[in-house]
Amino acid sequence: MKKFRYLCMAVAACAIVTLSSCNDSDTSTTENSPAASSPNSVAQTTEAVSHSGHGNKKQININTAILSELDKFEAQLGVPALSNKIQANRPYASPEELVSKKVITQEQFDKIKDQVTVQEVVLTGEAKDIDYMTKLGLMKGHLIVAQELLDLNQPKQAEPHIGHPVEEIYVDVEDQLNERQVKEFKTTLVSLQDLVKSNPKDGRVKTNFTTSMQSVDEAIAALPETQRTQPSFVLQVINGLLDSANSEYGAAVADGKITAAIEYQDSRGFVLYADELYKSISSQMAKDQPEADKAIQASMAQLKKTWPSVIPPAKPVNTPEEVTKQIKAIESASQKVIDATKTQAQR
Repeated sequence: MKKFRYLCMAVAACAIVTLSSCNDSDTSTTENSPAASSPNSVAQTTEAVSHSGHGNKKQININTAILSELDKFEAQLGVPALSNKIQANRPYASPEELVSKKVITQEQFDKIKDQVTVQEVVLTGEAKDIDYMTKLGLMKGHLIVAQELLDLNQPKQAEPHIGHPVEEIYVDVEDQLNERQVKEFKTTLVSLQDLVKSNPKDGRVKTNFTTSMQSVDEAIAALPETQRTQPSFVLQVINGLLDSANSEYGAAVADGKITAAIEYQDSRGFVLYADELYKSISSQMAKDQPEADKAIQASMAQLKKTWPSVIPPAKPVNTPEEVTKQIKAIESASQKVIDATKTQAQR
């Protein structure tokens, strides 16, 4: 698989809003220049991008997004293999080239045009930290389902989920890992992937898997503990993971059937890790925000029923629309906590 820069679905946004910990004096800007129409043009973001404000359509860079992000369009338009087709016709000088290159029709483009961009978003401040932890969370989600599949003696199904963190995510988070002085662990991931491909019964698979998981955890620990344990921060990471899960599940289901096992498994892994993250703050949420905690716990419990096992069921437990409804309920409750934290910070 080719390496493409991973822009987390909940981060690559044109709608830039203020996060809970930002001051009123912070601003958001986008550079306007003749170069803005080129595939390499950059939206300079000096303010944080909210992971929980899903009232606005978020933009996806069709020049850099990986397949799992492009799956959002595939699910929305109901066009099989659209993600691969978008990827195969790169680069795009403008979003409209999706039509001129006959990737989609004008009618289809009109449905998603507000979500498409060729500009790159540069994050700073808390948004950058949320983006960093969300990407590492996506790695964890992939590895969680890979482990489940290996435990079921399904190495061929597990291998892509080990490959995705290496081929898609690591390259995009590498600069941040270096900035935060995190020890390189791409070599470990590559070694694990190679072992699972060539000799899945090798005893080193278990050792390398443990090391890989520990490496991701250590990378997450590069963030200050006060930040990565703060409910408002963690909730935004959770919402980013759930947004990705929502997109993946939408691409996994077609005509009332689960037609893409990998996307089903991706979404399962992201939800399982989002749930794990929520458990880490649940006691504090129950104490400080009992109503929001009750709502999130209830919606999360219902949401997890969508994935009864890592092997897709013959018939989907929930439709993509039902999954979206449950995720939006979590996001809505989360937003109340984020807004309350923002209000307290401004006092």
